[in-house]
Amino acid sequence: MSHSAYQKTQAKIASPRDAEYLAFSHATRGLIEAAKAGHEDLKGLVAALHFNRQLWGALASDCASTDNQLPETLRAQIISLSRWVNAHSTAVMRKTEEVEPLIEINRMMMDGLSGKAPA
Repeated sequence: MSHSAYQKTQAKIASPRDAEYLAFSHATRGLIEAAKAGHEDLKGLVAALHFNRQLWGALASDCASTDNQLPETLRAQIISLSRWVNAHSTAVMRKTEEVEPLIEINRMMMDGLSGKAPA
């Protein structure tokens, strides 16, 4: 998604929580498509992993900020998950792990952002 397209979408969104949900939805869709294609579409896989890493990196950076109003424990958990996402993404590119756990983590985040109880 281009920066200007993201800004237009964000302007239509009611809350930051909705923006986060949309970003996770976009990242998860990319990971699902990459998982279906497998390692045959290496460029698509790397792009999906990169976008997902950027999303989690932005979350971790925000959680590290003293201005963040989330509880400290939750912020630490999100930072920890971000580190795991980064390491797992590297393992996926090395073909030692699968994409599915990244998809599941993102879906859990989306459930939390939407207010759904975990399955």
